[in-house]
Amino acid sequence: MKIPTTLKHKPVIVSENYENVDGRYANQSDAKGLSLGLAQWNDRGKVDISAKVWRHTGEKWSRQSEELPLHRVLDLAILVTRSMVHFREAYRYQNLYDPENPVIDRVGLQGDAMTVSVCTDNDRINEDIKLFSQALSDDSELIGERLSTLSRILKEMSY
Repeated sequence: MKIPTTLKHKPVIVSENYENVDGRYANQSDAKGLSLGLAQWNDRGKVDISAKVWRHTGEKWSRQSEELPLHRVLDLAILVTRSMVHFREAYRYQNLYDPENPVIDRVGLQGDAMTVSVCTDNDRINEDIKLFSQALSDDSELIGERLSTLSRILKEMSY
């Protein structure tokens, strides 16, 4: 499905067959494409690049399509990978985390740090963290394939 080019987000680089590779939703996804382009919030003289997930209801482009600045896409990748590192050793804790120290990591960024922690404000955290851990385990092949690909590309870029 062709990604629209007449809307406020202006695609430059696209993946128009994303529904075929959208993880466990492959071949039945409403996420029809991904794009990198000029952000919809750009003002005259200011240009930001954003990533967008294009969702389609079957009849029209969905308002649930998401657009994120590129640094937030990468911050989410950092959050995912730090979480995965945590869950490799989480079995050591009765509830898969230390309630006395729910901070998993502090990742230095831009002179400060992004805190990665277990959300202890969640009233059902002990139940939800187990469900999260199981879902992460169930999707480990899908996620692992993408992380291996990302690792290969980052090495190719000398990172």
